[in-house]
Amino acid sequence: MTPEKDKCIKVLVVDDSALMRRLISDMLNRYPDIKVVASAKNGEDAIEKVGVFKPDVVTLDVEMPVMNGLKCLEILLEKEYIPVIMLSSVTEAGADTTIKALEIGAVDFVAKPANVFDISGRVKEQELVEKIRVASVTKRSRQPGAEIKPMPLKQTVLAPKSLSLRKIIAIGTSTGGPKALQEVIPLIPGDIPAAVLIVQHMPPGFTRSLAERLDSLSKLTVKEAEDGEAVKPGYAYIAPGDYHMLVGRQRDGGLKINLSHDPPVNGHRPSVDMMMNSVSNLGINDIIAVIMTGMGGDGSVGVKRIKEINRGFVIAQDEKTCVVYGMPRMAVQTGAVDSIVPLNEIADEIIKNLGVDI
Repeated sequence: MTPEKDKCIKVLVVDDSALMRRLISDMLNRYPDIKVVASAKNGEDAIEKVGVFKPDVVTLDVEMPVMNGLKCLEILLEKEYIPVIMLSSVTEAGADTTIKALEIGAVDFVAKPANVFDISGRVKEQELVEKIRVASVTKRSRQPGAEIKPMPLKQTVLAPKSLSLRKIIAIGTSTGGPKALQEVIPLIPGDIPAAVLIVQHMPPGFTRSLAERLDSLSKLTVKEAEDGEAVKPGYAYIAPGDYHMLVGRQRDGGLKINLSHDPPVNGHRPSVDMMMNSVSNLGINDIIAVIMTGMGGDGSVGVKRIKEINRGFVIAQDEKTCVVYGMPRMAVQTGAVDSIVPLNEIADEIIKNLGVDI
């Protein structure tokens, strides 16, 4: 993806490590469509330099002295929206903080490698460059001053023992997904005869924190999926980073999670298409498929199969409320989508098609 403008993308690099600032700046400046206009050593320094250099995108370290990345992000979004890419350590604390940053309004994040010199490795370089390009063209209308929608408090909801698994809700999302999921999953009742399967493009170490955050807000039980576990009604399962999440049959005919480390599909592991294709192969027709914000076309093959083979109901997030209208656009172009709705109506659309009362 390239920026929809002629001029270079102006980037401000924020990190407390002088070495990291230099490595990232040198790496980004090799691209003709990107120019690092300045660097900053902490949040306070970043806020001052944003006012001077007017960057198009900020790469922001999470852990810094004087003012950390979260506080800096809050101030940047309050003052004037600038797309922010977080640079996060792959630790439990770093993952939790990253989820909070995405909730506040960061466009995306890149996991910092353990060895700082690996930030300029080919894979990390391409990931950061692509995310900067995507961030530079995200729509401002969705972001500045956006308040986190109040969520219901976590309640212990025990589904009746007689409640059986009758439907599957399969959700795929990418860029903008962690925040978008918070406007959908917590609004779904916990005592539904359905299980929710979620593929959110994320690297290892972050999906567990996302699951725990959603679980704390939701009536559903939300968890990171485990290999071999039974699929139960009233549960939402998030594919672990770097694993495809598939659904198969148990010996008694019930459903179970199968995790796979097969090669990435179109650059993604987990893959929305892989998850939805496995659901399509179960021989059931009570499937609701949902494609939400994200770049690329992952999920478009899956929703087409679900529509053609299972006669499932397919929902796509509308362009106006997407951070990036890539995945939903590709899904719509297949002709398989039944309903295109804004983010704040997706939960209602799911519930309506489940045929249950709130």
